[in-house]
Amino acid sequence: MIAERIEALRREMRRRKIDMYIVPTSDFHESEYVGDYFKARKYITGFTGSAGTAVITLAEAGLWTDGRYFIQAEKELEGTPVALYRMGEEGVPTVRGYVEQNLGQGGCLGFDGRVVNAKDGAEYEQIARKRQGSIHVDEDLVGLIWQGRPELPGHPAYLLEEAYAGESAQAKLKKLREKMKEQKAGIHILTSLYDIAWLFNIRGGDIRHVPVVLSFAAITMEESIWFVRPEVLDDALRAYCQENNIMLRPYEAIYEYAAQIPVGKAVLLDAKTVNYRIFHSLPEEVEVVQADNPTEWMKSVKNETEISNMRNAHVKDGVAFTKFMYWLKSNIGKTEITEMSASDYLENCRRAQDLFVDLSFDTISAYGANAAMMHYTATPESDTKLEPKGFLLVDSGGHYLDGSTDITRTIALGALSGEEKFHFTTVCRSNLNLAAAKFLHGCSGLNLDILSRGPLWDLGLDYKCGTGHGIGYLLNVHEGPNGFRWKIVPERNDCCVLEEGMVTTDEPGLYLEGKYGIRTENELLCKKAEKNEYGQFMEFETITYAPIDLDAILPEEMTARERKLLNDYHKTVYAKLAPYLSAEEREWLAEYTREI
Repeated sequence: MIAERIEALRREMRRRKIDMYIVPTSDFHESEYVGDYFKARKYITGFTGSAGTAVITLAEAGLWTDGRYFIQAEKELEGTPVALYRMGEEGVPTVRGYVEQNLGQGGCLGFDGRVVNAKDGAEYEQIARKRQGSIHVDEDLVGLIWQGRPELPGHPAYLLEEAYAGESAQAKLKKLREKMKEQKAGIHILTSLYDIAWLFNIRGGDIRHVPVVLSFAAITMEESIWFVRPEVLDDALRAYCQENNIMLRPYEAIYEYAAQIPVGKAVLLDAKTVNYRIFHSLPEEVEVVQADNPTEWMKSVKNETEISNMRNAHVKDGVAFTKFMYWLKSNIGKTEITEMSASDYLENCRRAQDLFVDLSFDTISAYGANAAMMHYTATPESDTKLEPKGFLLVDSGGHYLDGSTDITRTIALGALSGEEKFHFTTVCRSNLNLAAAKFLHGCSGLNLDILSRGPLWDLGLDYKCGTGHGIGYLLNVHEGPNGFRWKIVPERNDCCVLEEGMVTTDEPGLYLEGKYGIRTENELLCKKAEKNEYGQFMEFETITYAPIDLDAILPEEMTARERKLLNDYHKTVYAKLAPYLSAEEREWLAEYTREI
């Protein structure tokens, strides 16, 4: 089937004399996760992971993806003509490097200019120019061959009230316009769905588990224009837009708007998120100010209302997860439980909580060796029965009107080997050491990542991903520009200075193919500590509340400080959650948060 699709794409390429065609994982907005309509890369390669780029030539087909997906991609590409390129591995070319090496003299490079950002598009254009070649960017070739393609999503949009957002859209627009003045820009074109949702205090459902609305925005000093499909708006939202001077235009009208911007205007945009077609719709005489969207940093620093709400959301989420963990521990080996039935039980625990909106991503419920695939998703075909031995890794979260959550726990279902306990304890130590960091303002996640990786690096071990990412407020769970990682990955844009109010995950892990996977994940709120002659010190508050499984801990492998950190954390967990649990659950929680 995949071979037939690739050959059908090649027929379209030959008709247009295209030698190489790039199919990224993207929508018209450079979203991390995309709706079914936009899953062209999945359609053409068969790889179902959330990140990857396909490059199809007339003779070869390749897929590039990162370390989270190596094991999964290898399995899913087996038996297809698609070769796997493991990003970041020694000797593996980047997508750009492959294009440079393989586009022949005078060759034609193709891609849909709406799903490639302006920055990457310019680099591809430069490669073609060096080869005295050309680019073909005005057609979606995969769309031409995709029979039964899903429709564009169009879920109803809704207002996020100020009681949850903590700040009005008008106040946010005022701050944004101040940033535009600093950049000497009269117009700001905004295409990031997360930023638009945050700026207007509007949410939707156009990406699975990401409450955003497919739309574009243009902000001037006098007005705001929202390019959105009219069918997703009700009368109340139309009235809200009118009250806030947000003019409504059709979704596709952004390209015409860009083309008609008057000469002499300066346009602020982020070339990493604005798509190639919008960028090249701008008149040549228009001045373009390329910079990060100011809203990206603005929304990453949570306001006091958001912080207070998020603490509440995490208590509710902790109650849901603890009820699940109690049920799992109490029933394993007594009744049949599978990866999927465990995930369903946890989802029901979350849905019972006040102000629940949706899951914040598809739950990863991975037993045994399945957990070695960082982003494994159980399916009816792979759904594994849980047995009273080994580990179940559960990475999950919820969206609530008062915040979004992301938590991972690795749960011992029964007997463990000494190696399993040792590795679990090491990952726990990694998590605790980062959470306890105290540092001077000016540090980024690059400075602190060693605190987490250190215990694993001491053993000659590592994990092929970042240690943590920013969290959106009822938005995407992977939010920049804050994060933890040991080296700069330009496309991640997660190495900013850590500021008070930023929330970042702390999720070290260990993934041993064919054996097991372990991850412990909490969310950390960055706060100011003391200020003295050395500068402003910073620290973290852990706002995720759920027990770390003591059945898998080797206390003798921890320092006295680490044991105290775990004991103190568990005291907080019990104090936060116990009032909302039954007598049996409280008794269980007391045992699983006992001092070691």
